[in-house]
Amino acid sequence: MKLLKTVASIAVVAAMAATSAVADGHATTKLRIQTHFSPETLSGKMAAKYIEDIQTMSNGEIQVEMFYSSSVVKSVETFDAAATGILDCDMTGSGYQTGKNPAFQFAGDLLGGYLNPYQQMAWLLHGGGRDAVNNLHNGYDMEFVGWWIPGPESLASTKPIRTAADFKDWKFRSPPGLATKVFAALGASPIVMDFNEIFTALETGIIDGADAANLTNNVGLGLYDIAEHTNYPGFHSMPADHLSCNKAVWDAMPAHHQKIMEVAMDSLALHNATINEVQNAQTAKDLRAKGINLYEWAPEDLQAYRDAVQIGWTEFATTPEAKALLESHIGFLKDLGAMK
Repeated sequence: MKLLKTVASIAVVAAMAATSAVADGHATTKLRIQTHFSPETLSGKMAAKYIEDIQTMSNGEIQVEMFYSSSVVKSVETFDAAATGILDCDMTGSGYQTGKNPAFQFAGDLLGGYLNPYQQMAWLLHGGGRDAVNNLHNGYDMEFVGWWIPGPESLASTKPIRTAADFKDWKFRSPPGLATKVFAALGASPIVMDFNEIFTALETGIIDGADAANLTNNVGLGLYDIAEHTNYPGFHSMPADHLSCNKAVWDAMPAHHQKIMEVAMDSLALHNATINEVQNAQTAKDLRAKGINLYEWAPEDLQAYRDAVQIGWTEFATTPEAKALLESHIGFLKDLGAMK
């Protein structure tokens, strides 16, 4: 109880520090935000664009101290660091929080359920997704602001990954959550590690490959300097990166600051999805020219993966919140005609 009171006090103090009034009567919001992306990656550059947008649209009333490459705490710790006032906002992804509640898996990545970012954003904006995800975050003293989705990810590997059979005994970096179960069911050996440990683990041979990001962000991480095999188009995962802020900090912000941040996130989602579509196509050309092997999976191998995923969904949805989110996604996909 004493610890809970201490954490609550930290959050209140953080909220007071984050929003203050200046001499002319305008409120100033000061935020500390961490992302796991490095500033050199395309996603890191898009995060920087978001920060520039909200500072400009607020006429400087919103001020952000941005931390890249999980430089304050580990990626998996960012959400808690924001909830307890060490940071103000988390710009990573829900997949890191599946240990708290498996519902976080379905608040970020359905693993092959959606074909493109536009379908997944449609659930968020028009299928009741925003309220559902925010209710989950509120239960952990956080406020969900929005999603941005780079698109289907591509694996990086030092061994060929031509078919589902190539996953047998394939050691790879996996994010926490459902992905570990799905790939293990296909014979792979997933190893959960932090996003920023991937390059070294691949370079030293601790892993054979990585489930990290999409084609362009994998280049930004330097993975294809080591790994000569990948798959394109991607299919296995399409995680939504989120922005979620300490709820006490958020509630203390003026309504127009909140709206600026929400609308800017929707703008980021559109710009991010479209630039990644363009960049990934060009990246694929560049990688082929450099001799990297790009594999497009046959329909029967894609189906083997999706069969494993749908079994995994049911097995992973072990809490009421997870079951409700999964049912929401499935209902929406059926309404779209994207799932029978």
